[in-house]
Amino acid sequence: AVQTEGKKRKWHGSVSGIVDSPLDKVWTIVSQSKRLSQWMPMIERCIDLVGDEGVPGYVRLVSGFMFPQQDGERSWIKERLVAMDSTSHSYVYKMEASNVGLDGSINSLKLIDYGDGSTLVNWSFEIDPLEGTLEDNIIDYLGFLYKSCINRIQGAIEDANKKVYETC
Repeated sequence: AVQTEGKKRKWHGSVSGIVDSPLDKVWTIVSQSKRLSQWMPMIERCIDLVGDEGVPGYVRLVSGFMFPQQDGERSWIKERLVAMDSTSHSYVYKMEASNVGLDGSINSLKLIDYGDGSTLVNWSFEIDPLEGTLEDNIIDYLGFLYKSCINRIQGAIEDANKKVYETC
C-alpha cells in the first residue's frame, strides 16, 4: 500500500444511475432519514441521535442487513452528516462507528438534473483499507449495494405518490 504522510491510501468507488423522476422528487426521497428504508431495502431502522436532520453535525443510527454478520445479528452504522447543500442537491455522511468495519468511511450523494424529467444520481464513497479484504471485492460489493439502492428510488417515489392519492 502507498503511504502518504503516515496515512494509508483510501479506497474509492462510485456508482451512478438515472431515475425517471424530476430532481426535486428524487431529492425529497433521498434527503430524509425517515425515508431511507423506502429506497434502501437493507435498512430496517433509522434513529436520530444528535442534532437536527439536514444540519451538519446531525448523527443518525441505521441498522438492518447491510452487511451479513457471522453471528446473524443486524448491521449498525452511526453516521454524522458532514455537509448538506439542498441547492446543489448533495450531501456527505461520515460513518463514525459500526459493527461492519467501515468506521471513517465517507459517502457522498449528488443529484444532477438529467433533462426530460429525469435525474442522475451519483453516489461516491471512500473507505479505509480493510484488513483481510481485497480492495476490488469491497469496492464491488459497496458499488452493487449502492447501485441497488439507486435502482429503488423510482419505486419509492411511485409508492409515495400512491399514498398521497390514497389519503385524498
